[in-house]
Amino acid sequence: MFENYYLISCIIIILSFIPFMVMLERRKPHAREIMLVAVLVTITVLSRAVFFMIPFFKPILAFVIISGIGLGARTGLLVGTLSAFISNFMFGQGPWTVWQMLALGLCGFLAGLIFSGRYDEGKLHTVLVCIFGFIAAVVIYGGIMDTYTALLYMGNMTKQSFFAIYLSGLPVNLILGICTVLCLALFTKSMARKLRRVKYKYNM
Repeated sequence: MFENYYLISCIIIILSFIPFMVMLERRKPHAREIMLVAVLVTITVLSRAVFFMIPFFKPILAFVIISGIGLGARTGLLVGTLSAFISNFMFGQGPWTVWQMLALGLCGFLAGLIFSGRYDEGKLHTVLVCIFGFIAAVVIYGGIMDTYTALLYMGNMTKQSFFAIYLSGLPVNLILGICTVLCLALFTKSMARKLRRVKYKYNM
């Protein structure tokens, strides 16, 4: 089931590229847009690498969310999937990579769907973003990764076994949630302002 995770990871990356490329095909594509996505992926990967000595305290989800808010749901999906795949070359690749790509990509996509309009109107509220970030870390990301754990260690998963695994992983999810909230509180406004300026300056 988990033997071909590299192949599956590449397929997910390709699929996440499709909406981004469709967006570019609808108008004249700009190299600066691809470069901006590459910069966001680099920042997101480095945010995970910098805190490698602190278990589970990783700002990666916060920067994926900010990417989705600043450049839309499709870019959030792309940054999330690429960041998980690339950063795991430092932290270790495995079948969990596919699930992390799905989880981070989904969080970036939802952040773009929920907040991109508010961002464009200049009505982005950091408190709401932080609440979403905490829910994304504990419920969405944590829930997806706990599901992977349950499927990996339990062939016949029941409701009781799933909740037992989720509760055992709750402290880890809470640490990620707290880290995400702190980083969103610190960086959302400043990064959103810069992304907004770049977006309108270059008509992106």
